[in-house]
Amino acid sequence: MEPRLCAFHEVFRSPVRNVDPSLPLAGVPIAVKRGERRSHREALTALGCVPIGLTTTPDGSTPWQTWGRNSRGVTRNPWNPDRTPGGSSAGSAVAVAAGVVPLATGVDGAGSIRIPAAWCGVLGLKTTSSERAAVGVFTRDVDLLATYLGVSGTGEPTAVWSNDLGFAEVDDEQVEIAWRAAAPLRPRPVPLVLRDPAEDWYAHRCGPNPALDELFETTDLLLTPATPGPPHGHDGPGARVNTALTWAFNLSGHPAISIPAGFDSAGLPVGLQAVARHGREADLVAAARAVLGTTSPPLASIG
Repeated sequence: MEPRLCAFHEVFRSPVRNVDPSLPLAGVPIAVKRGERRSHREALTALGCVPIGLTTTPDGSTPWQTWGRNSRGVTRNPWNPDRTPGGSSAGSAVAVAAGVVPLATGVDGAGSIRIPAAWCGVLGLKTTSSERAAVGVFTRDVDLLATYLGVSGTGEPTAVWSNDLGFAEVDDEQVEIAWRAAAPLRPRPVPLVLRDPAEDWYAHRCGPNPALDELFETTDLLLTPATPGPPHGHDGPGARVNTALTWAFNLSGHPAISIPAGFDSAGLPVGLQAVARHGREADLVAAARAVLGTTSPPLASIG
């Protein structure tokens, strides 16, 4: 896989050993996003995880963190090396999609976990946060995700559906594939119209969103496509705003997940986004169980 996919910035020579076998994630190897908060990594090692390396992220010359080069070159999508895996948690998504590790960490500031999860065909969850950026993880295993969160995620949450949140331009194929994947949750379409969060995001204005607060009075989950389009090439996204469907929930602090929904006509993964009430990550796990059943998404074919 390496150096072709360029998922790792650094691989540790001597991972931690002598893990307490009674810990819930004892001995589980994980990849850690470069530059991530130390507290999140320490929380995972306290659960028994063993970090094996730091994953790649776009460098400072990249104007949009959903693509870009890094100190080792270009991180490539394992389903098609000519396409980006998304970002900024690029290497973490690739490491999980290619089967190198069962769990990897990420930080989601505008969609930086959910976008690469969607484009690499894995689960990617960001947690509830009072700040714009939230920690989270990538995995292909719903049970592993539940253990990380300390929840069962076995309920039957109610759900509503929006194609575009009332403002985004979303490809028809992304909508159709995500809608089909959402069928086990029996979502009810709603005429939701959110304000485009771009202005608030650039102004760092975080806080309650009255439209979402009202919506979550009557449902457990809001479902949408995870991205407005498929992964683009390594020359960048052009005029498209890849974060259009994700960054509103960074400002509002709601937990959200991208669930593998299937593949488009070019054989590239598509994600289904589920958003839950604050502190209700268990409903996101339940949504993933409903969509995926007892199977895990396929490993990437490595281009």
